[in-house]
Amino acid sequence: MNIIVTYDVNTETKEGRRRLHKVAVICKNFGQRVQKSVFECSVSDAQMEKFRKSLTDIIDTQKDSLRIYRLVGPRENFVEVFGRDAFIDFEQPLVV
Repeated sequence: MNIIVTYDVNTETKEGRRRLHKVAVICKNFGQRVQKSVFECSVSDAQMEKFRKSLTDIIDTQKDSLRIYRLVGPRENFVEVFGRDAFIDFEQPLVV
């Protein structure tokens, strides 16, 4: 499934900055950053559960915000990009 993950972590404290870093690292493990706090990911149902659990274990629900949007089809049918687009389609052959 294709998903978009966005987050806003309160960084007023050292603990908040630590949470922000941890959230970003986990997101990088499951997808690719398309904006500072926005990731596009392609995950299986099992990966989705692990991903969600990893993130919700870190965030402070009183101070932070995490949103996961499920795309009901291919990214190109639902995502419009204006300006720079650094997305790499890992489902297609990569030329090195």
